[in-house]
Amino acid sequence: MQENESRLFKIPNFKDLIIFEDDNLIVINKPPFVASLDDRAGGGVNILRLAKKYHSDAQICHRLDKDTSGILLIAKNPETYRLISIEFERRRVNKVYHAVIEGTHRFDDLHVNLPILNQGNKNVSIDRANGKLAETIFNSIQFFRNYTLVECKPITGRMHQIRIHLATQRAAIVGDEMYRGKPVFLSKIKKRGYTLSKGEEETPIMKRFALHAHSVSFAIDGKDYAFEAPYSKDFATLIRLLEKFDS
Repeated sequence: MQENESRLFKIPNFKDLIIFEDDNLIVINKPPFVASLDDRAGGGVNILRLAKKYHSDAQICHRLDKDTSGILLIAKNPETYRLISIEFERRRVNKVYHAVIEGTHRFDDLHVNLPILNQGNKNVSIDRANGKLAETIFNSIQFFRNYTLVECKPITGRMHQIRIHLATQRAAIVGDEMYRGKPVFLSKIKKRGYTLSKGEEETPIMKRFALHAHSVSFAIDGKDYAFEAPYSKDFATLIRLLEKFDS
């Protein structure tokens, strides 16, 4: 992410992020450009700090990449945190992400099973000898002329799992420079009638990679939970422009 890009998104009041809350659990729609937890440098706004100001015992149950938007689960007490952690460890939390990828790809329950090695400092690689089990299922949702909207279901939860697994299929997420994904420019999809003022430099439609945590479902203490998070403004804008100019 470019320096100061986080300023492009105003950090809302924590209450505005909440899509569900009861005595034990808070579910939010995380905006992009906001870290889930403290990074090594410390400081800065992150979801954990915002959550603890709202509820002092709040704990983040899992994490999303800083640039990823969407569903994030927050426990309001240690017991709920423990129960949800067990569900994640036993792979009983069903997570669904949506991504926009380069090219037209017809994925029909494509099962990618490629081990991932975490090399530290947010660097991961596919390593069949030393990597840890990593599985993701992909299904195409919507086709455009040059892009595809894809549903991603990670079975495991490795760092950058969806991003690197898509890259192995020559289907990098748009804007994901780490995995050679190129940003989408309006001039590329709107061939006619697009002009820039003299000296103006075109910026991408999305200033991050196009990945959104769309939904999650699980059960704790015999109670079923299922949540969906609407697309963030920039993701929704990208889809709308692709439907208009690249369909």
